[in-house]
Amino acid sequence: MCPNCEDFARTVLLLGQLALYADMAGADLDFVEAVSPSLAVSLPEPPPGMFPDGRDTDGGPASAGDC
Repeated sequence: MCPNCEDFARTVLLLGQLALYADMAGADLDFVEAVSPSLAVSLPEPPPGMFPDGRDTDGGPASAGDC
């Protein structure tokens, strides 16, 4: 697996685990609020081929619901 692929997968996994933790009873929501933005910003560019052709990964998803 390429280094960018590993970084992307690891960061997505951590974001998912943080989301699960936030839903737990007794979770430290101050910790979640402090860590989640930094973790999201550290998300590397997705590996080539991760998304269908024509998808703009910098501008967000192109869907029928977008204005």
